[in-house]
Amino acid sequence: MTNPIVTSFFDEPTNTFSYVVQDPASRACAVLDSVLDFDYAAGHTDVKSADAIIAFIREHELEVAWILETHVHADHLSAAPYLHQKLGGRTGIGARITEVQEIFGNVFNAGLDFARDGSQFDCLFEEGDIFAIGGLEGRVLHTPGHTPACLTYVIGDAAFVGDTLFMPDYGTARCDFPGGDAATLFRSIQKVLALPGETRLFLCHDYQSPERDTYHHQTSVAEQRANNIHVHEGVSEADFVKLRTERDATLGMPRLILPSVQVNMRAGEMPPAEENGQVYLKVPLNLF
Repeated sequence: MTNPIVTSFFDEPTNTFSYVVQDPASRACAVLDSVLDFDYAAGHTDVKSADAIIAFIREHELEVAWILETHVHADHLSAAPYLHQKLGGRTGIGARITEVQEIFGNVFNAGLDFARDGSQFDCLFEEGDIFAIGGLEGRVLHTPGHTPACLTYVIGDAAFVGDTLFMPDYGTARCDFPGGDAATLFRSIQKVLALPGETRLFLCHDYQSPERDTYHHQTSVAEQRANNIHVHEGVSEADFVKLRTERDATLGMPRLILPSVQVNMRAGEMPPAEENGQVYLKVPLNLF
C-alpha cells in the first residue's frame, strides 16, 4: 500500500486545518477542506489562505486531481471555486449533500434557482466509493451525525475525518445542527475506530484544551480508542448520546455558520447577484 505525503495549512481565525495530500510516486495531489478568508464585520472576502496552498502546489510542481470537502462546513467558507479556477481538479463531497441543501435551501429561502441535487459538485461520493490520486487509492466512509453528508476519506494509512473527531483531549463533533444526530455520530465514529490502530487521523479543526497551548492536527486510531474523552473504548452509545446531547445544549452557534452554510451548500460559490449587481448573504432572524 502506498501512503500519502500530507501537508497541513492552518487558518487560526477559524481553527481550520486544510490539507494537500500527495502521491509520493507522481505529481498528483488533492486539496481537502480549503478556506476562503472572510471578514464578517466588513462583508469582505480574501484568498490569502487559498493562495498559500496554491503557492505550495506550484512550488512542488503538483497536479491537482481532487478538491474535496469532508462536509458542508459551518465555521468557514470554502475556497473550492477559486482553487478549481487556478489549479483545476474535480470537486467532491458526500452524496447526502442533497439533504443539507434541502434543509438550508429552506432556511435561507434560496428559491427555485438553487439546485438541491448536488450538481454544484463534480462528484457525489457514496459509502465504499473508490477514487484515485495518481497511484494512491482513496476510499470513502460515510460518517454522518455532525451533518448528514459527512465523509471520512481513507487514503493509504491516512484518514481525513472532518469534524467527526477532534483531538482525544477535546472529544467529538457537536450534533445539534439541523440533520445532526448523536447516536448516528457514535456509530460513524465506530467505523473510524475500526480502522487499523496505526492509521493517521487528520482533523479539520483543533480548539486546544485547557491542558495545552499548541494546535494539533494529527492523531491516530489507537490514540482515539484509548484516550478520546467522549468515545474511548468502553463508552456505550447511550452514555455518549447523553454526554453529547447535554454538552450541545450549552453551546452557542458558530460565529460564521450563517454565511458559511449558504455559501458551502453551493460548493463555495456565492449566491447570485441581485438586480443591482451586488451579492448579498442572508441573516434569518430569530430562527435558530
